Amino acid sequence: MSQTWTSGRGLLGPLKPLLGDWRAATDMHGQTMVCTRSFQPFGKGWVRLEAVWHMGERGDYRETALFGAGDDGGLGVFSFTNDGKRSVGRLADGSDVHPRAVAFEAQMPAGLARMLYWPAEDGDGFRFAVESRNKAGWNRFLLHTYRPADHP
Repeated sequence: MSQTWTSGRGLLGPLKPLLGDWRAATDMHGQTMVCTRSFQPFGKGWVRLEAVWHMGERGDYRETALFGAGDDGGLGVFSFTNDGKRSVGRLADGSDVHPRAVAFEAQMPAGLARMLYWPAEDGDGFRFAVESRNKAGWNRFLLHTYRPADHP
């Protein structure tokens, strides 16, 4: 299944290429960790993300996020995790990573953070990164490649 990375119309348009169910498998401390992300419409003006990090014996780390209009009317994200953390972010520029990146920035207790989504090089899925801002620029501490959940 090849994914086309084309934004839609309206406030939620940048999220169009992400709609659907996705899976990434990554090596972490010698074990394979599977992460799933499901982006689904939630009512008329929202997209809901359900993300699950299957971390073996450590259990699952879960995030529920809603994307929709922020207080300023721009595209925002409202994120809640099962460890009690929450954040509010807004659409940001990610063109330093990829010209078609969809990026969100949020002020976290430790400083400014950014999450980015951009098309995979082979056109089948997307790349996802999380970065923190420091004096030298953006520090990437997570990078995954997501494929359609039904991908072999």
